[in-house]
Amino acid sequence: MTDPFSPIDADAGEPPFEQLRAQLIDAVRSGRATAGDKLPTVRGLASDLGLAANTVAKAYRALETDGLIETRGRSGSFVSAQGDATQQRLQRAASDYARLAHEMKVDAASALDYVTAALGIRP
Repeated sequence: MTDPFSPIDADAGEPPFEQLRAQLIDAVRSGRATAGDKLPTVRGLASDLGLAANTVAKAYRALETDGLIETRGRSGSFVSAQGDATQQRLQRAASDYARLAHEMKVDAASALDYVTAALGIRP
């Protein structure tokens, strides 16, 4: 996952926790964050963005209430699968495949070629 968080605008009309929440929602919708992606720790993200840890924790709690992220105890917080059961399975499979391709040092274009071939799509 590319870092979905950008600096917080102190002069914006919306509070910092809401800006964080909106940034992650946008990252999921755009595909920059997918099911299974691990999020930064509350303290780490707070430090990176110059915010209070409670502000980040509030954003994470709101995202968890919305079903966008899930917290797995000491393992941390992760982007959760969205949508119906079929979408959730496909999102998990895509996330697992992307992780495997990355571990095997397969570049994105080649990884997409494998998917295209598996789907029977001709370039």
